[in-house]
Amino acid sequence: MQRQIQVYNSLTRQKEVFTPLHEGFIGMYVCGPTVYSDVHLGNCRTFVSFDVIYRYLQFIGYKVRYVRNITDVGHLLDDGEDRMSKGAKQNNLEPMEVAQKYTVGFHDMMRIFNTLPPNIEPRATGHIIEQIEMVQAILNNGYAYIANGSVYFDTLKFAEKTGEYGRLSGRVIDELLAESRDNLKNQDEKRHPSDFAIWMKASEEHLMKWNSPWSVGFPGWHLECSAMSTKYLGEHFDIHGGGNDLKFPHHENEIAQNMGSCGCQPATYWLHTNMLLMNGKKMSKSDGNTISPVELFTGDSPHVTKGYSPMVVRFFFLQSHYRSTNDLTDEALQAAEKGFKRLMEAGKILTSTVIDTAGEGPLDKDILEAMEGAFADMDDDFNTPRALSRLFELVPIINSIKDQKISKDQISKTAWDTLQEKWFHLLFDVFGLMEDTASAANGPVDGLMQLIIELRQQARDNKDWPTSDKIRDTLQELEIVIKDGKEETSWTFK
Repeated sequence: MQRQIQVYNSLTRQKEVFTPLHEGFIGMYVCGPTVYSDVHLGNCRTFVSFDVIYRYLQFIGYKVRYVRNITDVGHLLDDGEDRMSKGAKQNNLEPMEVAQKYTVGFHDMMRIFNTLPPNIEPRATGHIIEQIEMVQAILNNGYAYIANGSVYFDTLKFAEKTGEYGRLSGRVIDELLAESRDNLKNQDEKRHPSDFAIWMKASEEHLMKWNSPWSVGFPGWHLECSAMSTKYLGEHFDIHGGGNDLKFPHHENEIAQNMGSCGCQPATYWLHTNMLLMNGKKMSKSDGNTISPVELFTGDSPHVTKGYSPMVVRFFFLQSHYRSTNDLTDEALQAAEKGFKRLMEAGKILTSTVIDTAGEGPLDKDILEAMEGAFADMDDDFNTPRALSRLFELVPIINSIKDQKISKDQISKTAWDTLQEKWFHLLFDVFGLMEDTASAANGPVDGLMQLIIELRQQARDNKDWPTSDKIRDTLQELEIVIKDGKEETSWTFK
């Protein structure tokens, strides 16, 4: 029997008891990346969050079909230019070369973060036929119109007949106007500014285009997810997820397309992750407030004093609820690193310590209640920070057993074995954390480097600049970078 869980449904704006459409089976669709550039850290947070949700649903006994798409056509910039075409021009490559390059990079980054691959990962370009068929169905149902070879969804008619448009995002149709991301150059073709393209006629110079009954063109960005979720999960499925920034227009328009084609709301539950901030502000390349995953791992950024391992970054993501903003700062990462190490060290103690006390121990109740509480927290809309806090409550007990401050007869064998089993299930199977093998492998090297850093600091304190410079220059030749921070000096491989 599966555990009963609650999820916050963005569609109804409230927590609801999760009830799958089919007993024991869950269909989950998550909007994937547009592969015209490297995946950014905010995307990584979203995919890690849904990886934890996927892992937990499987752990508690559900069979999950997890579908996550690759957008390799049709995602437009605000000036109407296709992101894939732009990426092709910038890289001097064919669009499919761009798609392949950044899809491989995305998969590599997901492996680095230890996310499980989805069961199905469809590409938009592999489902043009399904998208054309959905456009025709929407036209047949009277929710779209043709203008100069392009096809637009009629939001006013849809809103009047169904009352659904704007329900997910909470927007009134009169306020929507020109907020849709499709081609703003073609606003004069629309009957209403909030109408959006589901098929676009391509210009002669457009790189990605296909034949259709209406024109040589390409599908609108929103259409691909409607077509692919329907193909692999059916007209109505359980969970649709993505970043909060996709709520409007992307997910709002998905709902309209699905209902316009088959009269069915695509998903029962809509889950959205919140924004990853940096230093309290939205990440932005224009003002320099940004960092890539690689820069975060290497420490090659003015925003961090050192590099952080992928598992520390994943742990940092889990310290905030997926629906809350997450503020990336160097101080928060340092705290996450310490917290991650504490849990890993406690796990080692659990593995290496044998307790064979028969009967119930006085600490059994505290231990078992804390572990059950951690899983209850996960049942409550996948509350990872609260579940982690339960583990930290147990760390002093585990450490005290090791240090013999607490006698082993205070805990029964049954409670200790249960703690060990559930601890690793939660930490590794559900949270997807791993032992930081890079740090473990670099243990002796790290010790030597700390000694070298101390010797360099002594030379600087004594104003022995030749020795200080020689240490720095020799390390640079070995491609080891020294970074002096406000509180400490760190090192990383170049």
